[in-house]
Amino acid sequence: MEREQLRAESTLVVTVKSSGEFHDNVTDGIETLERGDAVNSTPTLSFSSYDDLMGTLTPRVLDLIEAIRREKPASINETARVVNRDVKNVHEELSRLAQLGIIFFEEDGQSKRPVVWFDELIINLPFDPETGDTATAAP
Repeated sequence: MEREQLRAESTLVVTVKSSGEFHDNVTDGIETLERGDAVNSTPTLSFSSYDDLMGTLTPRVLDLIEAIRREKPASINETARVVNRDVKNVHEELSRLAQLGIIFFEEDGQSKRPVVWFDELIINLPFDPETGDTATAAP
C-alpha cells in the first residue's frame, strides 16, 4: 500500500503463516485483481514463524512504536531521546520497522521523522501445524 492509503487505515494485523499459505493468499489476491475485482483487505504483516514474530515485536519495540504514536517525534534523534535509548540502536530498529512496513519516514531536509500509520495493532496467532506450531497438549 502507498503511504496515503496507509494513512487512511487504522489497523495493522500481524500474523504467522506458512510460506505455502502466504503464497496461496498472494496468488488469490493476484487472481482477484486480474478479474478486475477490488481487493479490500486490512493491511497484514505475516511472519513465517512465531519466533520471527516474537523476535521482531519485542516489548522494547512495542514501547518504541507506542512512544512514536504518543509523542510524534520530529526525528530519529528525538525518538531516541523520548525512549531514552542510544541513537544508533533506535535508528537500526526504526530501519527494520520501516522495511517491514510497520512505520515509514517522512523526510524534512536532513531529518527523518518516523510515523506509525495505524491506531491499532492486532496480533493473530493461529495454532496450526502448518505455521510451525509444534507444541502439543498434555493429556
